[in-house]
Amino acid sequence: MEVSVVHKSLEIDSYKGKYSLEIKDNFTDLSGSIKELDNHFIVDSKVAHLYKKQLKFIDSGRSKYLIDANEDNKSIEKVIPIFRHLVDHGVKRNHTIVAIGGGITQDIACFIASTLLRGIDWTLIPTTLLAQADSCIGSKSSINLGETKNIIGTFNPPKKILLSTLFLETLETKDINSGIGEMIKVHAIDGPTSFDSIAKDFDGFLENFDLIKKYIFRSLKIKKRYIEKDEFDKGVRNIFNYGHSFGHAIESATNFSIPHGIAITIGMDMANQIALDRGLIDEKNYLRMSTTLSKNYSGYSKVSIGFKSFYQALLKDKKNTSTHLALILPIGKKVEIKKHMIEPDQIFSKQCQDFIARFG
Repeated sequence: MEVSVVHKSLEIDSYKGKYSLEIKDNFTDLSGSIKELDNHFIVDSKVAHLYKKQLKFIDSGRSKYLIDANEDNKSIEKVIPIFRHLVDHGVKRNHTIVAIGGGITQDIACFIASTLLRGIDWTLIPTTLLAQADSCIGSKSSINLGETKNIIGTFNPPKKILLSTLFLETLETKDINSGIGEMIKVHAIDGPTSFDSIAKDFDGFLENFDLIKKYIFRSLKIKKRYIEKDEFDKGVRNIFNYGHSFGHAIESATNFSIPHGIAITIGMDMANQIALDRGLIDEKNYLRMSTTLSKNYSGYSKVSIGFKSFYQALLKDKKNTSTHLALILPIGKKVEIKKHMIEPDQIFSKQCQDFIARFG
């Protein structure tokens, strides 16, 4: 299978100026790009263990803090010890926080860099497919408060992003599928042609990392267009929450037993089903998309989703208004992904319940 050449860099405009994403083909180039002595490293402990030799450079910084990258640790209470660690190690405004890990590590480091000393620079080395293909650009950080997911956060772009797909070689299949879920989302937003392209190549992803590299870069280029128009998520960028209102509620209802990108895949299928039930898309387009979406979450199709917990979490979604749910749904013959306001009435509740009953 022919795979197009992947470019080596991408430049993104932000309110703080331009920041760059650089693709590194080996760990020597990666370590060579971290030259500052005044680095404080926040690192996923699993990544630090798996790549101890390759990440030896983290020992030469001002400090390092290893975290267990799970949802329980992405909370306001659990980040306080990291603030204390950095203060104890003499963090200054001209120092840099370097985050090495996936989305949880990124969220924690970005939030800390945004608020500590009223803001210091940070650099990101994303190590999961989900972080590399989606969350690494866009400036967002999100921290959980109790059971409410991603309710506290900031917008603060990194100084630079250093991306190496070498980290993907040690990911479990579920983590690859989690990242694929977000890539599917981005391509669905770009339109039916882009979605059909990634759907056609879906079966080759687990056997062909060069193919994954191609779609990582495609996904980032698509997302770049939107975040440069709407960095603070006030308008058109909202559509990147496609699948997320339902997906976050599914994560909460299953105690985060389903990886994020896979929960988002289920959430997209649910959004499409709701759109079909309400006459917003036709059955042909629903089935066209559901075939690929269901493939990506097939390993979790037996997980029980408690409807009451799911629905309570959905009603708490931060994007809602006081009277309506702000959902991102596919609409029309062109299957455009758009915001759609829905009253959480008995009809909507029944539509959600029917999907979960069929899913289980």
